[in-house]
Amino acid sequence: MDSTPPLFRGDRVAFGLAIFLGAFLLFQMQPLIGKYLLPWFGGAAGVWTICLLFFQCLLLAGYLYAHLLTRHLAPRAQAVVHCIVLLVALATMPLAPDPAGAPDPAGAPVGQLLALLATTVGLPFMALAATGPLLQAWFSRLTAGQSPWRFYALSNAGSLLALLSYPFLVEPLLPRGAQSTMWGWGLALFVLACGYTAWRASAAPVPPESAPAEDSSPPPVRATWALWLALPACGTALLMATTSKICLDVAPVPFLWVLPLALYLLSFIVAFDNPKWYSRTWAGVALGGSWLALAALFLARLREAGAETGGPGEWPLAAQVAVHGLALFVMCLICHGELFRLRPAPARLTHFYLAIAGGGALGGLAVGLAAPAVFNGYWEYPIAAWLCGLLMVITCYRDPAGRRAGRLLAAGMVGFSLLLLAQTYYQLSIHNAGWGTARWRGRNFYGVLTLHEGVARPDRNTPGRAFLGRAGNFALAPLEGGFVATNRVIIHGNIVHGLQFTDPPKMRAMPTIYYGPSGAAGRLLATLPGPRRVGVVGLGVGTLATYARPGDVFRFYEINPAVVRLARKHFTYLRDCQATEKPVLLGDARLVMQRESPQKYDVLLLDAFSSDAIPVHLLTKEAFDLYLKHLNPTGSSVIAVHISNRHLDLHPVLAEAARAMGWKLRVYIQPKQFPTFGESSSTWALMGPDESRLAGNHFDGLTQPPAPAPARRVKLWTDEYASLLPILK
Repeated sequence: MDSTPPLFRGDRVAFGLAIFLGAFLLFQMQPLIGKYLLPWFGGAAGVWTICLLFFQCLLLAGYLYAHLLTRHLAPRAQAVVHCIVLLVALATMPLAPDPAGAPDPAGAPVGQLLALLATTVGLPFMALAATGPLLQAWFSRLTAGQSPWRFYALSNAGSLLALLSYPFLVEPLLPRGAQSTMWGWGLALFVLACGYTAWRASAAPVPPESAPAEDSSPPPVRATWALWLALPACGTALLMATTSKICLDVAPVPFLWVLPLALYLLSFIVAFDNPKWYSRTWAGVALGGSWLALAALFLARLREAGAETGGPGEWPLAAQVAVHGLALFVMCLICHGELFRLRPAPARLTHFYLAIAGGGALGGLAVGLAAPAVFNGYWEYPIAAWLCGLLMVITCYRDPAGRRAGRLLAAGMVGFSLLLLAQTYYQLSIHNAGWGTARWRGRNFYGVLTLHEGVARPDRNTPGRAFLGRAGNFALAPLEGGFVATNRVIIHGNIVHGLQFTDPPKMRAMPTIYYGPSGAAGRLLATLPGPRRVGVVGLGVGTLATYARPGDVFRFYEINPAVVRLARKHFTYLRDCQATEKPVLLGDARLVMQRESPQKYDVLLLDAFSSDAIPVHLLTKEAFDLYLKHLNPTGSSVIAVHISNRHLDLHPVLAEAARAMGWKLRVYIQPKQFPTFGESSSTWALMGPDESRLAGNHFDGLTQPPAPAPARRVKLWTDEYASLLPILK
């Protein structure tokens, strides 16, 4: 006779509330802790990638904990142990890292970031991660014969709501401290709900006749276990690769973190809610369409990055995000839809969840650790897309009803493989044609760097211009026919971060691209009387060192050690710098400045962008308060910020910062048709208390926005609040 107590309606609500709230808190935690840690690692896009890796590994730990708990302990012991774990996790509040644990600038960023995550959120995250499988196992025992799979969809719905609410409600309305406090109260409520379900589960001894339930269904074969691991691994790899791509082009902030993760979770919800939502036929068609859209986007980016003129150029940001997002959803839906088709009987539920978490951890390790060590570019993205199609072919062929779809998809895989090979060849040829020969390429935590060597010569069709990198972006004063100059270029992601002419030798000292003498930063440095103390945040290749004179002090802050090595080995700007002092300080500029005595800078230049991403923490009120401590106390200092950006309008942000400090602000735009040989159009914002330093005849020829103040106002950015939504172009 069944000894299981009756399940009341309130019990079902309690289980659903605990599972939903646990998932909600789990995914509210992720962008919140990432927001805390991002400034400590220079605002690098790799921060969120490593965070995702950590969360996937902790998810595996939570699922393993739930599996061991349900397999080796009696119901009452399970309840006691889990309640103790939850209470200990609650005692670790508030959810914020200790400022004393700030990383060592000379240390390995990946190891330090993982250690900080483990000590800050390790236990709460693992306890919350175990909630889904553990409570579903308890519910399955209380309601013999009822499927717990709807709770899995409910869990993902809670996760999705958390992600969507964070950038649109939580982040804009609440500072970080308030977010942490509210999260702690939510955890307390969750502990109460989970405690009730634990009490109900502990009162339900396992009936003797149900003891051998695990053995009543045949164990999964090795191929099934392999697919249980491979399918979620592919989905996680696609999630992390897509997120890295988007963050590198804009900024690594929660607003852009949550979109790929929300689509990833939505695919789980659709796949696990009902089998009818996933159709292999339509999924195969959508997969082919997404591959073609990604190919078109990729080729458009290559044309924009190469030497061709008159091409269609790069797609708008909204179109890029839409293509990447839809492709991610389609491919993750395939991975999770095929995974749901392979689900076991409820008796093996924790085995299945454990395999899903293990696969997610494998995908995270592949993208977060293995790919940067093996690849010198972001090749994991097309490889994961190709693997998604391959896994679908395999699952179709294993199912007699799906072999026809498998054959069609296999033919598509052949075409996609040929397309990948063609894109790879085209990418290499375009890079060689656009910036010359790629002499070196490397990748680390901070991104991909490429060193090119090429030539610049007059364009026969357009007198007065030159083929120098992206034709049409670099102008050329009239030159005699036959003039040729060789150059070296560093490209970080998709953006040129420095260029130097190497021959003829007299051109080596020429400042180029955004730092040329006709730009706002160049004019400011060229006209400032000396001796001067200048701070530069973002080394590049050291171009600004050309403005140094004997007696000056030029101090460079650079977080990426690979940039420092390239600047010293392949460029001569630092070596030829005439400043009396010219140190290069390794580490995040804010962390380094916090440990320095006041430097009394006459000019502080901020140009620490990587690709088109902006380090938000360098533009907050607290950051400018720190800069003030390092400026010349006479009140004549200037802060110059390079705000050229394809996707974001930073003018309103700096206007609010200047207003908060009682400073003046001038924004100067260098027209594309104005730069001289080797220069590029750029936009600089000059800030300071003395307006005479920000304006003058030496800035004639540069254009300014239509009004001194931006057309729109935004809320002042602080370490507690910063949102990209109001400044998207």
